Amino acid sequence: QVQLVESGGGLVQPGGSLRLSCSGSISAFQTFTVLWYRQPPGKQRELVASITREGTTAYIDPVKDRFTISRDNAKKTAYLQMTSLKPEDTAVYYCHAHFQIVGATGIDYWGQGTQVTVSS
Repeated sequence: QVQLVESGGGLVQPGGSLRLSCSGSISAFQTFTVLWYRQPPGKQRELVASITREGTTAYIDPVKDRFTISRDNAKKTAYLQMTSLKPEDTAVYYCHAHFQIVGATGIDYWGQGTQVTVSS
């Protein structure tokens, strides 16, 4: 059974850094788009960053120039490097892997989430 597992969350002071990891036993992991989402306490889940099979990245404005998404297909792992962390970054962070061929069934895998708390 394939799955995603996140790690690397924790408590950090404002201005600090964390690197989140997302590892999976997905066959042909290199063909999946990987996305990071976050859900602050009492709020809706929001997309944070994504990286395609070609390596193209995208970020939402609040994290642009502070967060970096990357992937190591040989290790079947994706990363979210977070720097200059702010209290508003506090959330549960989730990894999502997605694959779809037009006209065929899409495939989605989610991790269990990892808590990131930014507080002084």
